[in-house]
Amino acid sequence: MRGRTPTSAPATAGEIFRLVRDGLAGTRTEIGRETGLSRTAVAARVDRLLTDGLVTEVVGAAATGGRPAARLEFNSAGGTVLALSVGVSRSKAAVCDLTGTILAEDTLDHPASVGPERLLGDAIALLEKLLLEAGADDAGIRGIGLSIPGSVDGRNGWSVGVPSLPGWERIALPPLLTERFPVPVRVDNDVNVMALAEHAAHPDVDDLLMVKIGSGVGAGLVSGGFLQRGAWGAAGEIGHTPVHDGPGVGCGCGNVDCLEVLASGRALVRDLAAHAGAAPDRAVPVREVSAIGDVVALVKQGDPDAVRLVRIAGRRLGEVLAAAVNLVNPALVAIGGDLVGAFDPLVAGVREAIYRRSMAAATQNLRIEPGLLAERSGVIGCAILVLDEVLSPAAVDGALARP
Repeated sequence: MRGRTPTSAPATAGEIFRLVRDGLAGTRTEIGRETGLSRTAVAARVDRLLTDGLVTEVVGAAATGGRPAARLEFNSAGGTVLALSVGVSRSKAAVCDLTGTILAEDTLDHPASVGPERLLGDAIALLEKLLLEAGADDAGIRGIGLSIPGSVDGRNGWSVGVPSLPGWERIALPPLLTERFPVPVRVDNDVNVMALAEHAAHPDVDDLLMVKIGSGVGAGLVSGGFLQRGAWGAAGEIGHTPVHDGPGVGCGCGNVDCLEVLASGRALVRDLAAHAGAAPDRAVPVREVSAIGDVVALVKQGDPDAVRLVRIAGRRLGEVLAAAVNLVNPALVAIGGDLVGAFDPLVAGVREAIYRRSMAAATQNLRIEPGLLAERSGVIGCAILVLDEVLSPAAVDGALARP
């Protein structure tokens, strides 16, 4: 916005809102200086933003004892966004303010295999309950952020043939939500939105790799401060990279020994359950292993088989990540997902492989850490995803133009 030339089109209300939101201008005088607009034009645009609730005006004491200065501030309470992070085994929903702060949240214990119509229908009912809890109403909803596992066609808002989402391929998801909530809907990959959330939580890091290891394995990349989706939205699909020492396990994608079928939480449940059944004479009995939470619990109890298998999974994950570290040179590898509860043996294996296989120049200051936002990164990232759209200058101008 700085350095506008006399021939530039006059700054719009949306552009002025961005100045206020980004902290680049806080008074009408500063807005006039930044945009070159007259006092009358600034007042007209600011009044529209005040009426819409996107900004508030706060009168403070004057530093020199003269007339108090009125400052404009971004109004985080000027609306809400809805966030829905769909997972293979369960989903999470939230109502957030205009900074992405969660006002109310809950979990939907449905596997994605029930299909998009039923899952999103139940999610709508849950979001209605959360709106009541948050003291919000439909009129203040400005958008919906939705994430799903695997590759996403962002233009059409659907899944692109992901094995873990049978029945979801090429089903347009936004219309299933806009029938009830007629607002803009953004759809993206689950790990991409986690990367957005972790980037917001690490404002000093512009190059990070977000890795999710739960029922599946995936990654999201922020490079130069921007999320990288790739040419067809498939960036970060590391779960379907074969590893070199696999036993020949087939994957739903058609390949063999993919990282996802050997190192995911679901693979560890399978392998630990098989090991328990094959060793009935163990001195310390292994309880039934049927969920990733059981794997994490065994690791925390110091079960040697669980610790060993999780470390091997980490090593295989690190083998794949090493190539990414060499290629994009992130400052931070953040690890999230259900298996992060077994972080110590998992990250030991990851570090072992990365430091053995990556260039010293790429790893000299590399941080490998658990994500800061834990189970909230999905819904926070969904909120950020849609806020970036509905609070853009063009979107604000469009909203203000509607009667």
